[in-house]
Amino acid sequence: MIRILQIETSTSMCSVAISEDGQTAVCVEKNEANIHGAQLLPMIDEALAELKITFDDLSAIAVSKGPGSYTGLRIGVASAKGLCYGLNIPLISVPTLQSFSELVVKKSTTSKFLCPMLDARRMEVYTARFDRDTNYVEKESARILDDDFFNSFDANEAWCFFGPGMNKASEFISKKENWKMIDDQWPSAKGMSKLAFEAFKEKRFEDIAYYEPFYLKDFVATTPKKNIL
Repeated sequence: MIRILQIETSTSMCSVAISEDGQTAVCVEKNEANIHGAQLLPMIDEALAELKITFDDLSAIAVSKGPGSYTGLRIGVASAKGLCYGLNIPLISVPTLQSFSELVVKKSTTSKFLCPMLDARRMEVYTARFDRDTNYVEKESARILDDDFFNSFDANEAWCFFGPGMNKASEFISKKENWKMIDDQWPSAKGMSKLAFEAFKEKRFEDIAYYEPFYLKDFVATTPKKNIL
């Protein structure tokens, strides 16, 4: 049996799953900001305990590669690399938006195409486009949600939009009869099971020493404004 530990930390949702031969066996997740560093390893321990297995029973570790939160991705990848190195097992990276679409596709019974959206500051989102088999129609990009963006979609096709960045676009999407929105959807390690298993079978492993997340955009640090009394 191929058991893969899956780590998803691209948003405020901190999610851990273990799959067995491509099927999710257990998932532990918490949707709270800034908990990933403190909670990720205890959540992994919880998932292992629920299945009554140990780290030695794992065949590989899969991590959500991005795009998404710079800090979240960095924590997830660093943890995955450290565990892989210590356990001497392979590291697998799974595209965040593709695994997110795997999670949501079954909830969209009529949509022909899928468009996940993750918040990327202001009126920007990280997005990509997929068909119902989660094959890429358009690769990942950071896009401003304006008329030019939505005019690039065929309004006659059935599109499904989802993700924590979708609320920025609800006004545009609701105007199209063939377009639908699915609320309250977050990337989850559960969505990684099929893709991680396929990568394992095909031996598509990352170099543990040099692998870095797919940030897509450069990190921009901000400082809080001072109150002048």
